[in-house]
Amino acid sequence: MKRTFLLTIVVSFLAAVTGAKEGAMEKAVFAGGCFWGVEAIFQELDGVVDTTVGYTGGRTENPTYKDICYKDTGHAEAIEIVYEPDKISYEELLTYFWRLHDPTTLNRQGPDRGSQYRSAVFYYSPEQKTAAEKVKVEAQKKWSKPIVTEITAGKVFYPAEVYHQDYFKKQGGHHTGCHYLRD
Repeated sequence: MKRTFLLTIVVSFLAAVTGAKEGAMEKAVFAGGCFWGVEAIFQELDGVVDTTVGYTGGRTENPTYKDICYKDTGHAEAIEIVYEPDKISYEELLTYFWRLHDPTTLNRQGPDRGSQYRSAVFYYSPEQKTAAEKVKVEAQKKWSKPIVTEITAGKVFYPAEVYHQDYFKKQGGHHTGCHYLRD
């Protein structure tokens, strides 16, 4: 709750400083395996203003990392992206999303296994749903196996614990492993 309030203040401040219209920022939520690598790649994109890693798509209120790893919460590790649509479109974000992980593996990315590591697009408007379905068709042309990414209505997004936020930045490292941009 505090993080959402602070994010609203930051977005309003950025809009005032840059001269952007109030409400010019938009939100996207994706799940593509371990959220650390997904977050690191999206943070590099021009137009991405803020990222928050967390949990969504399940039924447990206020889940913790331990909950999603050891209990059947239904949540996925996900990333909430605040972006400037004048600099990067939702469709461009989706294109990056389908490039940065393997969307053909069910409930798995690299060595991480379980439904919390599933590939998913959580949409928050009919326009986002339509865009996700459209870009998925384009992305499928680049994969030999069927894409299993779910496209589903967004639910409450629960920010993960502080130690998960900006993980690679804090570690002084760079995303590696199963998260990298594929051709």
